[in-house]
Amino acid sequence: MKVIFAGPTLHGTNQPFDAGYKLRPPAKQGDFFKAVEDGANVIGVIDGVYEYVPAIWHKEILDGLARGVQVFGAASMGALRAAECAAFGMIGIGKIYADYANGVLEDDADVAQSHGPAELGFLPLSEPLVNVRATLAECLHREAITKAEHDRLLEAARGIFFKDRTYKKIVQSCFPEESRSAELLRTLRENSVNQKLIDARLLINAVVAAEDRRVDTKPDWAFEATSLWRRAFPSSCVN
Repeated sequence: MKVIFAGPTLHGTNQPFDAGYKLRPPAKQGDFFKAVEDGANVIGVIDGVYEYVPAIWHKEILDGLARGVQVFGAASMGALRAAECAAFGMIGIGKIYADYANGVLEDDADVAQSHGPAELGFLPLSEPLVNVRATLAECLHREAITKAEHDRLLEAARGIFFKDRTYKKIVQSCFPEESRSAELLRTLRENSVNQKLIDARLLINAVVAAEDRRVDTKPDWAFEATSLWRRAFPSSCVN
């Protein structure tokens, strides 16, 4: 079995039901462990939840890797966890993962995004900073904005709380004059780059291409079932 955890990053993409994997909602703590217990051999992590519930635990990922599960991460929470767990065998995919792994990105909030509930298909309600960065870089490359405008817009985007960050708010916060503000907003929307979705599609391709089996791995590290782990997941300690 193959499982992918995703939500707002894939909103509106209409992923097929016969794609060879099961699509589950953004992962919270315990969801990854459950997928492993359910028999998943390949797991892709794109989105996760974290604000009101505990986020997906690194220890869950290590447990899966120790059991031979092939684990991929990209785009959002998956990119973060992949950068943190790459040394243990988790496979990171895409530019966002690479930027975290290389230290270009350091703040978890750079991928944070407000979104609606499952009933609304995890409708995105704000713009993650990684997408804003990519969009501004694209606009600058196309000479649709100046370097000075690029820098002002990026600085404004960094200063806006992730739940409130939209292209309209970014532009209006540093270009209050109506004519230029409207022109810049149109430029950003017309040249918008959804880097999260680009990376997520790469992960989906990797999951689909992976063999549906657990690997016979002999890691140079040992998974330790600590007392905290046993309390969180008592079923993992049953022989």
